[in-house]
Amino acid sequence: MKKIIILLAIVIVFISCKDEVIKEPNRLIEKETMVNIMYDLSVLDGIKYQNPASLDSFKINPKKYIYKKYKIDSLQFAQSNIYYASNYEEYSGIIDEINNRLTKKKSEVTALIKAEAKKKKPLKNPILPKKKAIDSLKTK
Repeated sequence: MKKIIILLAIVIVFISCKDEVIKEPNRLIEKETMVNIMYDLSVLDGIKYQNPASLDSFKINPKKYIYKKYKIDSLQFAQSNIYYASNYEEYSGIIDEINNRLTKKKSEVTALIKAEAKKKKPLKNPILPKKKAIDSLKTK
């Protein structure tokens, strides 16, 4: 009897330790598309917090914009996000890729801002005429 209980316990442990915790949804968003969606959401969230009036003035709802752009719905996104999040290594890779893209874009924008600032250097007193140098040895 003890052997049967131990055997059943071992079988239950093996059954419960399967790799796939969450079943793949029917309309799973591809991994690369999911990265693009999450990147766009990150950028739009950054805009929303840095300059909220910009999204309000154009009457843009970031999530609705993303759903329309990628032709998905909120349920499909939520299910796909839960599915990818259930696999830590894969989701960590997605997050790392998004961070790399954001860092690269930040450095590009910083370089553009610096280049634009160099173009707009102020002139030194453009209104006043230049003074002639006076030679102290020539007094006559």
